[in-house]
Amino acid sequence: MFQHLLLPLVILVISPIPGAFQDSALSPTQEPEDLDCGRPESSTRIVGGSDAQPGSWPWQVSLHQNGGHICGGSLIAPSWVLSAAHCFVNNGTLEPAAEFSVLLGVHSQDGPLDAAHVRAVAAILVPDNYSSVELGADLALLRLASPARLGPAVRPVCLPRASHHFAHGTTCWATGWGDVQEADPLPLPWVLQEVELRLLGEAACQCLYSRPGPFNLTFQLLPGMLCAGYPEGRRDTCQGDSGGPLVCEERGRWFQAGITSFGFGCGRRNRPGVFTAVAPYEAWIREQVMGSEPGPAFPTQSQGPQSGPWEPMDENCTIALPECGKAQRPGAWPWEAQVIVPGSRPCHGALVSESWVLAPASCFLDRSSSDGQPRDLDNWRVLLPSRLRAEQVTRFVPHENASWDHASDLVLLQLRAPVNLSVAQRPVCLPHPEHYFLPGSRCRLARWGRGEPAPGPNTLLEAELLSSWWCHCLYGRQGATVPLPGDPPQALCPAYQEEEESGSCWNYSSWSLLCREEGTWFLAGIRVFSSGCLRPRAFYPLQTHGPWISHVTRGAYLEDQLTWDWGPEGEETETQTCPPHTERGACGLRPEPAPVGLLWPWLAEVHVAGDHVCTGILVAPGWILTATHCVLRPGSTTVPYIEVYLGRTGASPLPQGHQVTSAPPLLCQSEGGSWVLVGMAVRGSQELFASIGPEEAWISQTVGEAHFLPPSGSPYWPPEGSNPCPLDMAGASGFPPIALFLLLLTPLIQG
Repeated sequence: MFQHLLLPLVILVISPIPGAFQDSALSPTQEPEDLDCGRPESSTRIVGGSDAQPGSWPWQVSLHQNGGHICGGSLIAPSWVLSAAHCFVNNGTLEPAAEFSVLLGVHSQDGPLDAAHVRAVAAILVPDNYSSVELGADLALLRLASPARLGPAVRPVCLPRASHHFAHGTTCWATGWGDVQEADPLPLPWVLQEVELRLLGEAACQCLYSRPGPFNLTFQLLPGMLCAGYPEGRRDTCQGDSGGPLVCEERGRWFQAGITSFGFGCGRRNRPGVFTAVAPYEAWIREQVMGSEPGPAFPTQSQGPQSGPWEPMDENCTIALPECGKAQRPGAWPWEAQVIVPGSRPCHGALVSESWVLAPASCFLDRSSSDGQPRDLDNWRVLLPSRLRAEQVTRFVPHENASWDHASDLVLLQLRAPVNLSVAQRPVCLPHPEHYFLPGSRCRLARWGRGEPAPGPNTLLEAELLSSWWCHCLYGRQGATVPLPGDPPQALCPAYQEEEESGSCWNYSSWSLLCREEGTWFLAGIRVFSSGCLRPRAFYPLQTHGPWISHVTRGAYLEDQLTWDWGPEGEETETQTCPPHTERGACGLRPEPAPVGLLWPWLAEVHVAGDHVCTGILVAPGWILTATHCVLRPGSTTVPYIEVYLGRTGASPLPQGHQVTSAPPLLCQSEGGSWVLVGMAVRGSQELFASIGPEEAWISQTVGEAHFLPPSGSPYWPPEGSNPCPLDMAGASGFPPIALFLLLLTPLIQG
């Protein structure tokens, strides 16, 4: 389930500037003694991820499979290309060479490629010990069907010898045509991208990867691997640039230090890119290309090891902390934004980057013209905390589904000038799609849209997340599969005490859900489902929209999960389904965590006039099931005065002189996780139970909304040593038939 986090990498960049298609300047094949390497004709470069200049990286090639770009590579000799093994190995099998072709001298991949320098692949060679990217040896050699024609736009790169040393901290460059961000392809005209990266020493890289990342994963760096990037992330390689070169300059020559291999996401904090180091494979490369003329060039390093920061193997590396989601105190949100539109009430949103505010699109849809853009955008203003002047708005980008899907009720507003981040103005963190907010997470509700503030003195509503199973099944459908951790949830359910105590539903207020992990606040959910007074409320999760926000803003702060205490081993990763459902939610749901003292929310106290209290069970919104012997005296047919108390069983003391005279019903947990009423205590016993099953017809006829577990949903019997719920106690022959009493609740009955 975690494999999607181990992504082949390509370059994380800003939007490219359109460039013209560059045709190769071709020349006859050079003789071995004339073969030069690592000397591009053009050396003008732009620092940071951006468009490469034509001719800057003449060894860069594009590998195509069945007509489409899949990976990068580097020309190391007229007949040889160096790339990554994982580009050609699928489920342990090497793909046929005939499926691949190599494009050389290409700058933009937009438009017809008929005039490009194209070569078929005659053979693909990978090390015998390659099995997967995480285990190393991720390199491949491609022998071209005919030699490349060298020229200004097509030249080989130099390869380092096994003794070659690249100092820690050296500035190098990675290139390719891959995604500019996670799941965000390079836009037209598909111009070659370049990004400057810094080599990290083995100790520093291992330190970063030893810190738990997405899904608590760590990684062991192996010999033959090297890292390049920055602890703070933001610049990286990403999906689609695998196999491409990482090159470092030494005295006018460019040496290929690494091959883009894999990483955990793209541009994530404390997750630098992992490359296959080329130097350790000098002997293997020489062996494979033996007899080729001319072969790859391995120039002797023209100087001693470059000076770089001293790095002891046992050093404590510096972990980069999140730049988002820091608040001096709950409620003092430095990302709080109010969008002011002439003639309308302010709309509350959140600052998600230096230049962008996220807000509900429903605040503004009535002001859009036929093209979807507001007519008076020049007059819009954004108020941020501690800012003396309002910010102007220059761009309005609604979600494509905003007008009909409440879960996509989002718009991004670009500020005319970026905000200088400080303690007073700081963006909120956003979750990646695989982010899993743990049950029990501490959250707060914040204003969102045009909702009114919370009633009463306490406007900082503190909340605690319930389990994903409980929340999903409350609002989902019967038999639905609960999303596993790592799959975007359909809802987030916080339980917050203030609303419960006030008794208010706040149906006309809108909220966002902020959840904290290790002192960092994430914008976890938006709005609330139209659920009336059904509680707990459910929020639409924001993580499904992370890729869209990232694509539009190219700078929003998506952050990895920071908290990993998942409780018992495997508890969160078992597939679960939803129990029978009513119009008010699923039955048999026991809240996790349960309120203090309230273990079973369907239990009721049945107070019978006189001196005793019975246990009842809520089987439908208006019906309580209890044992007949608790209500009727022997030989009597007169129903006494009865009061039923809901939602307090075990939480408050009984009236003086009263005691529970009936043992609790027998409850068993089904395989889907819901709790099922299996039996009722036989009169005079707390150990023997009569089965509910034979009374299904009578209960169903009387209470139309009662739900019975289908035959396929047999109860789950816990293993030996836990609380058993044996079948012979619930339905063994020889026990007396059950005598049940149904109580119809009315508004006069206290609840």
